Amino acid sequence: MSNPASILSSLLAADQLVEPDQLPAWLTQLGHTPVLVYPHSLVELAAVMACAHQQQWRILPCGSGSKLGWGGLPKSIDLAISTARLNQVIDHAVGDMTLTVEAGARLVDLEAPLAQQQQWLAMDPAYGDQATLGGVVATADIGALRQGYGPVRDRVLGLTWVRHDGQIARAGGRVVKNVAGYDLMKLMTGSYGTLGMIAQLTLRLYPLPDTAKTVVITAGAEDISGLVRRVRASALTPVALDLWSPALVEVLGLPPGYGLAARFQSLAAGVEEQIALLQSMVPPAGQVEVLAQTQADPLWRGASAALYGSPAQLPALVAKVGVPPTAMVSWLATLTSLAPHPPLARFHAGSGIGCLRLEGQDGAMDLVKTLRSRCHQMGGYLTLHLAPAPLKAAIDSWDYQGQAQSLMGQVKAQFDPQGRLSPGRFVAGL
Repeated sequence: MSNPASILSSLLAADQLVEPDQLPAWLTQLGHTPVLVYPHSLVELAAVMACAHQQQWRILPCGSGSKLGWGGLPKSIDLAISTARLNQVIDHAVGDMTLTVEAGARLVDLEAPLAQQQQWLAMDPAYGDQATLGGVVATADIGALRQGYGPVRDRVLGLTWVRHDGQIARAGGRVVKNVAGYDLMKLMTGSYGTLGMIAQLTLRLYPLPDTAKTVVITAGAEDISGLVRRVRASALTPVALDLWSPALVEVLGLPPGYGLAARFQSLAAGVEEQIALLQSMVPPAGQVEVLAQTQADPLWRGASAALYGSPAQLPALVAKVGVPPTAMVSWLATLTSLAPHPPLARFHAGSGIGCLRLEGQDGAMDLVKTLRSRCHQMGGYLTLHLAPAPLKAAIDSWDYQGQAQSLMGQVKAQFDPQGRLSPGRFVAGL
């Protein structure tokens, strides 16, 4: 096969090309040694994709690389294309509350300039200090704030991506009321780079709240389970509502037990009213702490960091779990009884979607199969985000139980006829 670096040297400068022997750890840990390139513009990205199409190279789209370990193991990658240097703000329509930005822009770099206009993106994805917006959309990873602000797919108002053949395609627009191309944008969200390479995004913004406070409650399993039911049936409107396992509670330095963290954001009087209502629901044995935003933000970030670790280090196992919200506490109790080490886990209590981290590799495959079986019995699922390569090679990462596999294959064939984009990362090896 032709050497991608030598061919692409006519399109890109030397500092935009990284040879296989100089690759960063976040790429080599996948078991491949492709050439890595950093386009500086949409035009360059399209030219690289067109060249790859002509040469029939297999492509791994990426941003900062923080979530490349998620999904299935990619197969036989020839070229990795990073959007990390496609990171410019194209348009911030303050009055329309929209932001058009290149896909490589990092969430952390946008927080301060948006805050100057009293606006924010309302996202708290894994690896928030590294995550690019293109990566957030490609993996549909939004974090605990989904409770109050909805999923990623509802934030994307417009999208520009480069097709498998290097052609530039667009959907949607730059205003909230424009719904043209809505289905295409939903299709690209959570596609893991298998349908095209996201280049630009127009996203919905939200006003910064007047006041934000977090209430953290720790108690025994039965008390927390009852409290979750009461909160879900109440008029409370937390923007984040997380259930934390005892091991995660311990790591965060909180009083022992299961934890429930509720974040409220609104006018100051409204926040205080909601906090008072929540406190009235807490059982007598529960311990309550009310935290201002400056105190609570490190706690929320700490929970995410404890679960996901560093992108440079593959932990034993990190999985996304879904169970009915009413079964969260009982499932955590089952997990604790089966795992060889105390498991770090959290659930977004409004949806039953959670994340767990298990240390140690002995018996990991049997444990994953057992936990999946328990999830299936409840009508849920367990998807491997991160795991050692041998485990991912031996077991299906996605755990897809639906009936749309054939349809997904047809969509893939339309968007990527030769199967060269992120091969193997999506459901059923797509």
